[in-house]
Amino acid sequence: MQPRLTLVTLGVADLAKSRAFYEAWGWKASSASQPSVAFYQANGLVLALWGRADLAEDAGVEDRPTGFSAISLAYNAHSKEEADEVYALAVKAGARPLKPLHDVFWGGYSGYFADPNGHLWEVAWNPSFPLDEQGHMFLPDSQT
Repeated sequence: MQPRLTLVTLGVADLAKSRAFYEAWGWKASSASQPSVAFYQANGLVLALWGRADLAEDAGVEDRPTGFSAISLAYNAHSKEEADEVYALAVKAGARPLKPLHDVFWGGYSGYFADPNGHLWEVAWNPSFPLDEQGHMFLPDSQT
């Protein structure tokens, strides 16, 4: 098996509000989007926004508020300055700041915000995991 993550789907309470946030933050909806689901290209990964109830029904589980979901998404930046810009843009688009960007113990720079549905996003610059020109991250022992 080839380890792969191709699509992340976020269950959202209000698809229109969520689309407005992500698009104000700079994400561009794909033409594959439909009234009930939005798709966004993110390098080789796709982010999808879909109604919580529809996602729960599709998975065959009960739609229950989860509180802290024990998962976060991350935007890794090329520099501290880019991290600052991305974080500020998210807040301007409607994100709720949770933890301001700051120098962290592992030698990088990191902060958190929540999107309108409470999904956690980390914005970080990590000098140990540099990005290529296209913004792809490769771990030191991975194959490119």
